[in-house]
Amino acid sequence: MNLIFSGMKDFTTGHVTRQLLQFSGPLVLGSVFQNLYNVIDSIVVGNVLGKEALAAVGAAFPVLWTLISLVVGIASGASTVVSQYFGAGDHKNVLKTIDTIYLFFFGASILVTGTGIALSRPIFVLLQLPENILPDALTYMNLYLSGMILFFGFNSTISILRGLGDSKTPLYFMIVAALLNTALDLLFVVVFRWGIASVAVATVLAHGFAFLGGIWYLNHSHPLINLSVRKIKFDYSIFRSCVRIGLPTGVQQSFVAIGMMAVMGIVNGFGTNAIAAYTAALRVDSFAKMPSMAFGSALATFAGQNLGAFNEKRAKAGLYSTLFISGTYSIFVTLLIVLFGKGVMTFFTDDSAVISIGQQYLVIVSSFYLAFSLMFSFAGMLRGAGATLIPMIITIVSLWVVRLPLSVYLSERTGVTGIWWALPVSWIVGFVLIMVYYLSGKWKNKGVVKKQPVDPFPRKTGEDD
Repeated sequence: MNLIFSGMKDFTTGHVTRQLLQFSGPLVLGSVFQNLYNVIDSIVVGNVLGKEALAAVGAAFPVLWTLISLVVGIASGASTVVSQYFGAGDHKNVLKTIDTIYLFFFGASILVTGTGIALSRPIFVLLQLPENILPDALTYMNLYLSGMILFFGFNSTISILRGLGDSKTPLYFMIVAALLNTALDLLFVVVFRWGIASVAVATVLAHGFAFLGGIWYLNHSHPLINLSVRKIKFDYSIFRSCVRIGLPTGVQQSFVAIGMMAVMGIVNGFGTNAIAAYTAALRVDSFAKMPSMAFGSALATFAGQNLGAFNEKRAKAGLYSTLFISGTYSIFVTLLIVLFGKGVMTFFTDDSAVISIGQQYLVIVSSFYLAFSLMFSFAGMLRGAGATLIPMIITIVSLWVVRLPLSVYLSERTGVTGIWWALPVSWIVGFVLIMVYYLSGKWKNKGVVKKQPVDPFPRKTGEDD
């Protein structure tokens, strides 16, 4: 039985590199536009409301990510489950997985919103956030949290579509949502002068539009998908598979988020200029790394489908192509940032001290993007295989055993620059460890599909290279 879903792709046949480029292209653009939310917010806030407000938005980000990272990680597991069932030709379990994902996200959004609003002030106090920044950080964070159900709803739709091989549709919604967020930012902050609260409200409204648009698209464009509040059902068996595969990634991201929060606490000790610089530079850094992360996500879907169809050779061919694509990109973007990093910082602020500190971060960190991109490529292969436990441990070790202690040690001796150097060192350690695990071969046979499907997708000879 060959499933035909509008916009969805079967990666078990065809030219490997071409398919990865075609699929990852929309993922890259989607990641760019998704990240535009934070970049545009920071540019508008920094230029209109000042460096204190810019620092407040930056201080809120790692706390927000800590609250949502576990749930987002489980979503990655759900996407892998969808891709493997789709690769095996099992559309019944594909549909069960979709129902289960949405119900899980609904419950998680309520829990995250309540927990975040209750703990936001104590967390900021614990991180020693300067008093002049605290009120704005609380306002931004609590309003952002109020729209968490819309954020999670949209991310669940993205996970479903990408698991089914559809990377273009999420891109379209992200583009429209990013443009809407930009327009509302300019209207609320520049024209109406409503302050930092309106920045969070603009993002929530953009998420809501994207989520509702995604639901409408699924119900009207896919003949086998019919989402209904009255008919939706939770499948515990499928949820256990999603958790088994996604929980290690979620725990990994949680530890990463907590680590980012701890790093923010170290940066906070160097004052408002350092916080504002870190906020702006981190936006540029995240923007630059997004394509490498998208290449890894594309490989996860590609590998998931092919391993679900018991074609390990083709999955490995996808890894080799991704390593080349991602590595080439990382070298190119490193050159751009080293040459133009100072100019990019001026988009966020005209404060010379903030610009100088941010430029130092960008030059140091971007010089090691190659290690980051290679690490993410191997991680994508392992995630597609369903082997997420060891990569989780590796990530935790590289952050908590390497980056954080090194940040404290170096910052005490060289100042805030020492915090920047600790990050690429942790990437190098993580890359070496994850490559060793891949070469060991212990990641095999971790998927949800345990038997060769009786009626696999029909193949065409000569298309597997």
